[in-house]
Order: sequence, then structure tokens, then C-alpha cells
Amino acid sequence: MNVLLKAAKIVDATNKEHHLEKRDILIKNGIISKIAPKIEAEKQTKIIALENLHVSIGWFDSSVSFGEPGHEERETIENGLFTAAKSGFTDVILNPTTNPLPDSSSDIVFLKNKANNKPTKLHPLGTLTVKSEGEVLAELFDMQNAGAVAFSDYKNPTKNSNLLKIALQYAQGFDALVYSFPLDVQIAGKGVVNEEVVATRLGLKGIPSLAEELQISRDLFILEYTGGKLHIPTISTANAVKLIATAKKKGLDVTCSVAIHNLVLTDEELEGFDTNFKVMPPLRTKKDARMLIKGVLDGVIDFVTSDHTPLDVEEKIIEFDNAAYGTIGLESAFGALNKIFEVATAIHILTKGRERYNIATPILAEGEKANLTLFNPDAEKEFSKDDIYASCKNSAFIGQPILGHVYGIISEENILI
Repeated sequence: MNVLLKAAKIVDATNKEHHLEKRDILIKNGIISKIAPKIEAEKQTKIIALENLHVSIGWFDSSVSFGEPGHEERETIENGLFTAAKSGFTDVILNPTTNPLPDSSSDIVFLKNKANNKPTKLHPLGTLTVKSEGEVLAELFDMQNAGAVAFSDYKNPTKNSNLLKIALQYAQGFDALVYSFPLDVQIAGKGVVNEEVVATRLGLKGIPSLAEELQISRDLFILEYTGGKLHIPTISTANAVKLIATAKKKGLDVTCSVAIHNLVLTDEELEGFDTNFKVMPPLRTKKDARMLIKGVLDGVIDFVTSDHTPLDVEEKIIEFDNAAYGTIGLESAFGALNKIFEVATAIHILTKGRERYNIATPILAEGEKANLTLFNPDAEKEFSKDDIYASCKNSAFIGQPILGHVYGIISEENILI
């Protein structure tokens, strides 16, 4: 199939010739055939002309959860990838949150096969330990050979320091990336929200920033001792940014990410006891949010993620203390980011990070495979349930102002708009 994008403003800072210019883009059989100020449509060509059309390389999200297998009531792989595509993402990293957990090569093969021939590519994480119990290393080498791009126990912190040491040492033999979730569970105790004035006023048990920062400090000391590649997902405090900045200056091979809701929302949202704002790590203070944004702009924070976590109503519409942690975020990701960053910066954030997982970064140029996101950055609205494609509707952004509308993606010969 031939596709012609008309008058599309290209947002791609790496493309000096076309960046921020309006161009027609002709795609033939999944390959970008021509980019020019004006291209005449040939016969049997699908013309796409949309209001204020902007185009970038396809977006990337380093942390999404679905459910299948085992938790299909939360989300299937098929609808999860459809949601990702409609939200502008052509590559997503899938967290190990299924039942059974992906702790063997056969589990990774199952996930990869379920995602075959979808417009959005799925890249699964394998668990770091068997059943994510933190006791015995899982089959890391075999899972990597089967397609796992890194290893994580998701939001189960690695309590055993020696196990993390051994994991980092072992993973160096096949250049694997190890995750460590930043939470000291003893310090966190039975806390459910950020330990600050708001928690005290609402009578909710708090999780101090120390619980995150102490774990990060430990992990960085171990990394300095062992070498290897470490990723610290979804940091949330101002001091966490400082700790990782110092480690990077030392030359340690460490990356980190932040969830969009921790950039945009604060613990002040908890006033109504809405469980959609119960997330892990918890929403912190305005000072933390400002430092996290600065960390993104300075490059200390490597990736910004939706941390998309669909949860069934039975897990959310209950007492705050008993509700599960998590919010969906794919559909609101661009609109929320575009509200706090300039368009070009938001797109840079949404397209960086693939190289950490040995995933090829798309190129927007003639002769390259089409891997594109189509969007309108100027559409302003209030995010609502009508904007949600996910099976579960547990979004912290419902009722929040967002800026920008995503039309969809073109991934080679797959068009989802």
C-alpha cells in the first residue's frame, strides 16, 4: 500500500534538513520513499491530511504493564498494544506482572508470539529472580536469548544486597541490563503515600523519601564495586536525582527513569482520597516534581515513562489503604508532557532510550522503514474516560488539562489512525 502524508510538520532534531518544516511524506510498502515540500499522489495511494498534522519518529515507553497471561481482566496483550499504538507508541517495554511471571525462556517466547504482527512492538522484561521472590536468580541468559531485553522484579525491591551483587556480576558475561526498584521496605513500613504534611493531615501512613534514597545509595555502592549495567526505574525524589547525578559523574553505567505522573502531579492531589492517585513510588511534593523536571532537562534522568498500570475496579474502588498501587498513563502521556515541556523537548523525551535495550532507533529519512507517530500538539482539552482505550479506567489524569492530541502511528505497512 502507498500512503501520502500531506503537509506534515516534521519534529526531529536529528534531521537538520526537515526539522520543523512542513513536508509531504510518501510511504511505499512500508518504506519512506520521498520527503518533499509537495508530492503529487499516484494512483491507489491513501492520502492522510489531518488538522495541524505533526510527525516524528515513533515513540518509546520503557515501562508498561498489561496482564495477559493470568490477569486478562486488567488487559490483554492485543488491546494493550492497540492502546499503545493509539497513544503514539511504536515500541514498549513490558513489565513482568503476569501470572505466571516470565522467569523462563518459554514465558518470554509466549509473550513475543502473542505480540507478533502488531503495529506496536513489544519488548518483554524477564524477572530478575524466580517468581520475583528475591531469593534465586532466574534464567537470565536463556531469557535474553529468547528475547528479554532486561531483567526486573518490577516493584519488588531486591532486599538481598548480595543477590544484587551476584546479578550484576553474572549479567556482565552477556551484557545484560539489571533493574533494581528503589525502595527500602523496612523504612517504608506500612506507608501508602508520601510522608509529608498532606499525609499527616489526611491521617494516612507515610513513605519517607529516605526509603527511596537509601536503596539507591546501596545500589550505587554495589554497582561501583561490581561494574555492570544498572537501571533504577521510576525515581521520585529530589535527592534521588542528586545521587544518580553523582554516580554518573563517577562514570558508573547507571540509567534511571521517572513516571510522568510524578512530574506533573503532587501529593496535594490526595485530598479527595481518590485511589487513582495511589501510585508507587508515591506522588511527592512540588519541590520534588521541580527537581525531577530539572533532572529530565539536564539528562540525569534518562527516560520518562507512562508507567502504565491497568487495574480492575475491585483493586481500586475500595478503602485507600487497601487499594492497589498504579495508574494507567499511555493515553495521557503526550498531553501531560506537552503541557510542561516545549513540543520539540517533549518529542525528544518520548523518542529517546531505545539504545539502552539494544532496540534500533527509527530514522525519519528516505529509504528507511516507516516508524512514525502522527499528532497535533496544539489541541487543548480536559482528559476524560472517553479518551481511554485501555480495558481499565484507573487514570490519575481524568479531569486534568492536557495539551495535544495523538492521531496514531504508521509502523512499516501497519497504519493505525
